[in-house]
Amino acid sequence: MTESELRDLLVELGASLFARGYSVGSAGNISVRLPDGYLMTPTNSSLGRLKAERISKLDLDWRHIGGDKPSKEVFMHRAVLTARPEAGAVVHLHSTHATAIGCLADSGEAAPIPPLTPYFVMRVGRTLPVIRYYRPGDAAMEQDIHEAAKTARAMLLANHGPVVSGQSLIDAVYAAEELEEAARLALMLRGQSPRELTAAQVDDLLSTFG
Repeated sequence: MTESELRDLLVELGASLFARGYSVGSAGNISVRLPDGYLMTPTNSSLGRLKAERISKLDLDWRHIGGDKPSKEVFMHRAVLTARPEAGAVVHLHSTHATAIGCLADSGEAAPIPPLTPYFVMRVGRTLPVIRYYRPGDAAMEQDIHEAAKTARAMLLANHGPVVSGQSLIDAVYAAEELEEAARLALMLRGQSPRELTAAQVDDLLSTFG
């Protein structure tokens, strides 16, 4: 896709996430890798009211070169995209159920959501590390996010929200949506004894779908 097409798609998908309650107010941010840099949602912007021409652009060294000032959490996206060269986009949301899991799980936990559905495994993977709490905008979390992203497509920031990567912008949004649905199911089934996918079934999904 061209940069112009990616800008339009980012506006469209951001509005869809916002309309369905995956982010509220100015919460959440999205980045997309370009051949010559990165696109990122601007600071204090609402995912529901983005303007394509005002989306921030950064160069390959993460310097702001166009559009509005980028999100204060540039470091979060840099941490993931430098750790995962195959990733084309990162979505950070404050979606309700995934954030709730991030409030319940222990920092350092590797799999706070069990493998209940195949699409959760296919889009998110085997692990979902929980990063210890940092104040929003605290760049000190960059190293922890970078280390987690080396082996995980997605993670939960304790008491904050999910950070999800994908090969493309659409892939990252789909994965973030799947993570939120898996979190909702996990909370609905909390205290019960649901049938989880077996280790062999998880292995089969990952070997088949990557």
